[in-house]
Amino acid sequence: MTQENGKTKYYVLMEELKSSILSGKVKAGEKLPSENELSQKYHISRHTVRKALSILIQEGYIVAEHGRGTFCSERMCHLRKSGNIAVITTYISDYIFPRLIQGMDKVMTENGYSIILKNTANSRTREARVLEEILSKDIDGLIIEPSKSQILCRHMNLYGLLEEYHIPYVFIQGVYPQMQEKPHILMDDCQGGYLVTKYLLDMGHENLIGIFKADDFQGKERHKGYVKALQEAGFVYDPDRVVWFHTEDRKSKPALMAGQLLEQGMYIDGIVCYNDQIATDVIGGLEEMGKKVPEDISVTGYDNSLMSAGSLCLTTIAHPQEKLGEMAAELLLEKIREVPEEKSQIPRLIQPELIPGNSVKDRRKQEEK
Repeated sequence: MTQENGKTKYYVLMEELKSSILSGKVKAGEKLPSENELSQKYHISRHTVRKALSILIQEGYIVAEHGRGTFCSERMCHLRKSGNIAVITTYISDYIFPRLIQGMDKVMTENGYSIILKNTANSRTREARVLEEILSKDIDGLIIEPSKSQILCRHMNLYGLLEEYHIPYVFIQGVYPQMQEKPHILMDDCQGGYLVTKYLLDMGHENLIGIFKADDFQGKERHKGYVKALQEAGFVYDPDRVVWFHTEDRKSKPALMAGQLLEQGMYIDGIVCYNDQIATDVIGGLEEMGKKVPEDISVTGYDNSLMSAGSLCLTTIAHPQEKLGEMAAELLLEKIREVPEEKSQIPRLIQPELIPGNSVKDRRKQEEK
């Protein structure tokens, strides 16, 4: 039973099979030769073959399926360096996302990696499908913008598989409530919501409404900043002056509800919008009602997406899209290289900056009169 090098026959067979798996000669999901075939090929007993296979099963290199045989574990496709990085965002081609992805691609290309790009349309069901697809590919890491990040994640098992396969991942622009401790890079959206609201208040607005997204982390945080600014200025927070919308009704509800509040007689002199897209839609709705921005009602956005509504340049919050993408890529590279957390050079929170435009009117002089 003992070879010349002092190793038992089953151990020699185990090492040879493991080498074939790690080299890629035997691929993930591929069926191994039967016990009889291995026994005949290596001139050893089936008992010796079973001992070798049992070690590989215990170590997770292979899996035995009753009645079908023994297969190379799917996780083996993740143990070899592929040079591929998966990037999953809610959207790809519009708004802030092209520049965000550009920042990631720049850093990853400089470091010899290629990007596999996917999007979820902000659907949790689609996110789960995309993660399942990604887990079947050769990837070294993942950057993901979570879908509907204010709602509990329902596919924690897939993130568990990422960790089981030792695939590092980084969240951007949001993080699920039960995964706050996972690596992430975020804007300080609470501070951003505070800055635009405070700016309106400082410019003499006293009758604000806020429009926020209910199903993502950013909406919750921006609303928190809105409340903070109101309370700091001595105004009582009124939930009836807040419009909440979801991903599915984002293109219709914000403008519709703002219009309904006005029709119901609510006096509004300023609107804090979740982002620039919503602000642009709301301005269009106000103009259809005969309201002028900013003469009648001031409107703020968020993200500095360079969107405009006619001659208006939105008052907004800077979103360093490309920089955020670069930071996420750099953080992921640290995780791939197993840099200890205490030695990380990447900040986790980006501070917002207010960018005044002409969508806000200075109403302080009206108050003086």
